[in-house]
Amino acid sequence: MATLTELNVYPLKGGGGTSLDAADLTPRGLRHDREFMLVTPEGRFLSQRDHARMALLRPSYDGELLTVGAPETAPLVHKAVGNGAVLDVTVHRSQCQGIDQGDEAADWLSLFLDAECRLVRFTGNRATSRGGGELAFADGYPLLLISAESLADLNTRLDRPLPMNRFRPNLVIEGLGPYAEDGITRLRIGDTELELVKDCARCLVTTTDQETAERGREPLRTLATYRTRDGGIRFGRNAIPRTPGPLTKGAPVTVLT
Repeated sequence: MATLTELNVYPLKGGGGTSLDAADLTPRGLRHDREFMLVTPEGRFLSQRDHARMALLRPSYDGELLTVGAPETAPLVHKAVGNGAVLDVTVHRSQCQGIDQGDEAADWLSLFLDAECRLVRFTGNRATSRGGGELAFADGYPLLLISAESLADLNTRLDRPLPMNRFRPNLVIEGLGPYAEDGITRLRIGDTELELVKDCARCLVTTTDQETAERGREPLRTLATYRTRDGGIRFGRNAIPRTPGPLTKGAPVTVLT
């Protein structure tokens, strides 16, 4: 039987993940996932693609306080602002809006990254490019799902195995088999249901060590030899919630189609 073995939420887009034992699955994905984002003064989003040090940020969010830890500095403890200035921001080519979270948070994050930025909190509505889903500041879809056996197979091809956090999934499922997610369009986890709508194209972020922020050549070099299709390197699947509800680690997973 397949089971859900990891639940990961990323309250700050581009920052580290928080591993959970239980989470609420909402139409926008796991509750609070990518609810906050860093943007340039012009409103363009920041990510590990350009700022590898973002991997060292360790955010957690309880619905009121966003706490961001980082090496060799006192953590940022920020009370989320719901009534600040609304900024027009972009995620890739997607236009959306965020509530500015004030100067203290902006100064702390700008100093750590050595790059001028503002912290914003998602507001408004944003649709996926296909599938009729909703999302906050995630790149294009509210969920990323990976089979544990897919990573195990990749690691047999690498000189040094990599941890799952290189791929930053929300959901990890064990028992499907290597790359079985490629052929799944709908599955049930506990009482929730997801539609898997798109292979996930992988980028430079996967080559960034999430503990040290150092970059290498793997896994993209190896993945390119056997996981290239439609002009991109594919690993994992993007998904849209169809039946929201509670999720818990260890929940049974059933492939529907």
